Amino acid sequence: MFEKIKKSKKFDLLMELKKNGIVDRSVLNIIESADRSFFVDENLKQKSNLNIALPIDCGQTISQPLVVAHMTQSLELNKNLRALEIGTGSGYQSYILSKLCRFVYTIERYNSLKKKAENLLRRLGTKNIFFKHADGGLGWKEQAPFDRILVTANAPEIPHNLLKQLANKGIMIIPIGDDYNEQVLKKIIKNDNDIKIENLMKVRFVPLVEGKENQ
Repeated sequence: MFEKIKKSKKFDLLMELKKNGIVDRSVLNIIESADRSFFVDENLKQKSNLNIALPIDCGQTISQPLVVAHMTQSLELNKNLRALEIGTGSGYQSYILSKLCRFVYTIERYNSLKKKAENLLRRLGTKNIFFKHADGGLGWKEQAPFDRILVTANAPEIPHNLLKQLANKGIMIIPIGDDYNEQVLKKIIKNDNDIKIENLMKVRFVPLVEGKENQ
């Protein structure tokens, strides 16, 4: 009975994503096959197929599936690309990315979240994700440039370090705004010295904070 309900909720979720502009079949397929319940605590597993954000450790959240799908679709991924993710969190978005591009480099400022996500994703058999405990706003200079950059925390402006590490013709998806009012998910396309910025949707993310935490 539980599995039947779970499949019904997943079907409803996919229908909701399609109604809200998710048309990339590869994105829909991976969200359908990925079990979001692996990435949340036991008491929240029954809500894992609902289109809502859920709390995780360290005061962070796992984004609602619609936002994950929009960010992923907007990155225009393929298997030849290298992606940098700022904010590993639960590891759910990292897992989605790993199925759609060649390599994923993911940075988390909370060491406990980084370790938990790394252990989980290793158990799930992912081999193309590389983890780092660091200040995400600084990026990962040693591995730059990146074809795609996804920032899962809100910044008041586009971080210079990340823009510098974005490859030519690369795409960055990042929420921009302040912590208390409007945040807008933006798509940044870099073409030589020209930067094109497109507004995607209103969102609500935790802030991009400087430094790193050992907790």
